[in-house]
Amino acid sequence: MSKLFNWYSGLGLATKQFIYLFIVTLFLVMVLAYRNLSEAEALMKNQVIRDAELLVGRTNQYIDASLDNVENMLLLLSTRYDLFEDGNEAIAADTLRKFADYNNSIAKTLYLVRTDGTVYANEQVNYDIIGNPMLPELYKLALENYGAINVSEPYYSTMSGHTLAYVLPVTDTRRQLQGVVVAEVNLDSLTERIAPMIYQSYALMTRDGNIINRLDSRDKMLPYQAGAYPPVLQESFRKQLEAVKVGVSRIEGNQHEMLAVVKSTTNRLGWSLAAFIEEDYFYQGLQQLNNNYRTASVVWMIILLLSAYLLSRSFTKPIRRFVEKMDRLHDVQIVAKLPVTRKDEIGRLTQSYNDMLERIQTLLHKTKSAEEQKKEYELKMLRSQIAPHFLYNTLACISSLAKQQRIEEVRDTIRSLVKLLAFSFDKQSEYVSIEEELEGLRMYMHIQQVRYGEQYTYELDVDPSLLQYRILKLTLQPLVENALFHGISPRNGGLITIKGKLERGVIRLYVRDNGIGISRTEARKALHDQFEQERSKYRFTGIGLRNVHDRIRIHHGVPYGLRIGSTPGVGTVIRVDIPVLTENDERLGIMG
Repeated sequence: MSKLFNWYSGLGLATKQFIYLFIVTLFLVMVLAYRNLSEAEALMKNQVIRDAELLVGRTNQYIDASLDNVENMLLLLSTRYDLFEDGNEAIAADTLRKFADYNNSIAKTLYLVRTDGTVYANEQVNYDIIGNPMLPELYKLALENYGAINVSEPYYSTMSGHTLAYVLPVTDTRRQLQGVVVAEVNLDSLTERIAPMIYQSYALMTRDGNIINRLDSRDKMLPYQAGAYPPVLQESFRKQLEAVKVGVSRIEGNQHEMLAVVKSTTNRLGWSLAAFIEEDYFYQGLQQLNNNYRTASVVWMIILLLSAYLLSRSFTKPIRRFVEKMDRLHDVQIVAKLPVTRKDEIGRLTQSYNDMLERIQTLLHKTKSAEEQKKEYELKMLRSQIAPHFLYNTLACISSLAKQQRIEEVRDTIRSLVKLLAFSFDKQSEYVSIEEELEGLRMYMHIQQVRYGEQYTYELDVDPSLLQYRILKLTLQPLVENALFHGISPRNGGLITIKGKLERGVIRLYVRDNGIGISRTEARKALHDQFEQERSKYRFTGIGLRNVHDRIRIHHGVPYGLRIGSTPGVGTVIRVDIPVLTENDERLGIMG
């Protein structure tokens, strides 16, 4: 998930907007399409179920009407008790034949069974040959509910095939039993007439759960018992079907296929009709609707892609031009302003950018002028920091020498002082050659040696090839002064060594003393505030280590400046890193 978020975060604004518009709009379209399809599916399903319920109800009514004919026929035959009398055999057979011919669509075989066991049939010859072993049971069934029509469960008859029987006892005027009328129903004909009225498969069940209609093993919708003929439903499925309530239910059919079962109420005989509808049947009518939605979705997606692209492009194209212009911006002082061609938010953003650029240019100009003035002021301040104590002590020293009639030393001291002051106050250039810087250092050390004696000594070990290069004025003198008064003065004497060499294209000058040294913490603070806050009366310029360090960095940048290393009781080393500059570089303004 985090990878996906990182990938999305790295995309451009146009791509993000395009993806967002596409996904949101596609989601809305899919939701609307799904809702419409679901509603259409529900409407069609409800319509099919309502139609099925209507057809099942009408089919049930048709069955009742057909069976009413059988009952009417039995009632008519029950009034002809004379047909059971001796000598009327021919009349009985002829009457049964006429009734059967008239109701052949529902009645298959008619029987008159006398109390003595004599049987008359509408097809007497066939009966005499093959008989009907079910008649004794049917005779008993008729007498169980005396005076009313009884109906048997479905069975197989040698005369009528797959059938069931209506039975009714017949009495004479004296209420004496004459026999029983039996009518075997033509179930095959009945179910054939019912089948076109139902959508697909159906089952006509008795109150005991027996299936009346003949089943077709080619129907893959219902589960059948293996090897049974004629086809018989699996017992588990039959029990489920028997337990289904009146109305619409769902039940599992063959191969775990779900079926919608529309079950009717029972008729007068306790029979109920169940129609089976495959779930897939509901979606057949939706196929064309699905195709239309699929086509519309493809067209809509193409339109959506194009619209999202154009919309994203209209927003992001000016922003991209704006970004490209800003990417090419290297010098805000010479960059051209962006043209304002729009009046919307993008146009206002461009105008704001132009205004901001103009303000930045003004601020940069002011800042640059202020920095130049500050730099000049700092340099002037650094050059003008002269401690009056040095002049006072030096003049006092000259006065003392004059009283002692040491005229040559007075002359040398005054001469060194004049040259040193002239060197310090020369305003022609900030830079001098390293050779000139060392000469000023000699004059400074000559004055100090006159004042304090020869216990303060120094040595020079500078590569002669470096003497021609340029260095900021008064770079070494403050470092020697620091070594003199903070290093060796507390020891009442010592040696200061100045070395110089070229390393890796950088001039490195070292000022080493064998004085008292300082700790590592004090060495780190030396370039920040320690020596800056001290005002030694012995200083000539008052320019401390920090001032020298800052002057070098102002002119040459951060890579250059001072580095300090010291060990207490051993001494201190200050390294000065400056660029290699010639007099020609100085004229061209190349500062490093």
